[in-house]
Amino acid sequence: MRVISFKLGTRDRFLSKVSKHSILDLRKMTTLSPAESGEFIVKNAKFLKVNEDGIRSLVKEVIDGIQTKEINVENFSQHEYHPKPTDPHAANWIFLIDTLNFCFWTPGNATKWKVNGQTGYFSLCAAINRALANGVDITNPSFYSKITLEQLEQILRSDDGETQPLLMPERVACLHEVGKVLLDKYDGKFDKCVEACNNSAVTLLKLVTDEFPCFRDEAMYDGKRVSIYKRAQILVGDLWACYRGEGLGRFDDIEKMTMFADYRVPQVLVHFGTLTYSDELMDLLKSDKILDNGCSEEVEIRGASIYVVERLKELVLAELKANHPDISPKNVNAVLLDHFLWDYRRKHAVELEYIPFHKTISVYY
Repeated sequence: MRVISFKLGTRDRFLSKVSKHSILDLRKMTTLSPAESGEFIVKNAKFLKVNEDGIRSLVKEVIDGIQTKEINVENFSQHEYHPKPTDPHAANWIFLIDTLNFCFWTPGNATKWKVNGQTGYFSLCAAINRALANGVDITNPSFYSKITLEQLEQILRSDDGETQPLLMPERVACLHEVGKVLLDKYDGKFDKCVEACNNSAVTLLKLVTDEFPCFRDEAMYDGKRVSIYKRAQILVGDLWACYRGEGLGRFDDIEKMTMFADYRVPQVLVHFGTLTYSDELMDLLKSDKILDNGCSEEVEIRGASIYVVERLKELVLAELKANHPDISPKNVNAVLLDHFLWDYRRKHAVELEYIPFHKTISVYY
């Protein structure tokens, strides 16, 4: 198989350069929540700026999306690759998918990884469903906690039989890490993690980022420890969407989740004028340079994305209250807004290619 190998530019490499004493100091630091991080990052940003007028122009798109039901909690389970809330393995499927849900972009002119004709995230879904259909117990942590690289390569094999997603050894390491914790503490069932959180999205987010280090998406920025938590928050959001906010997916504080800051949604935010990149940042992105995970430019793009969607949410709720009392605000949260923006990018991929996206080799998104 054709494999492209990279070394991670993550906080782990950063931590390896500091003393044990410094590491302990870092771990004692208060970590800002994703919403707090977004606000702090925007206030101190050097490579971009947020445009209130652009955010306001996006409000109409969102209102239209709610009215046409493009923005709706029902949409998750309607997708052919996603489990239904009645599927007994749904929670473990979602946990497995979001453990592996990172780094699907293709460097340079490399062949795209495709499964059943799908690319990126949906390639992953298709590959996992194919394995299940072929009798592979892939959603069981007893299996994947000991999975080999060769086994994972076979499960994620592409349509061309050669191309793979990036970071295959790191994907195996993530599966070993989370699988062991599930077996040791939760009888191999992610459902039990969710049930332990008493219908609180915030509590589940903390449990996931505390118990499973590969979900702990944090960085140092301007003297503060900030958090993005893309995969951890999308995990909570996927549970909520799959179960339509009921049963195992009932979270009484789902509105406290922020968007899932990746490398594609910022393209949409720039396209609508909510973000403006400096000439320096734009030139850097156009150069196709790989940015280290945790560098200032990368953290600013992701943090500003969180801030913009939080502000968008506020404005949409205000607009609904003032002019659309017939529309329920239940479909206005960062989970559904992120789904809408991500889907917009997929639908308008060619149109949005004029905006470069940042490229980072990371297990966090």
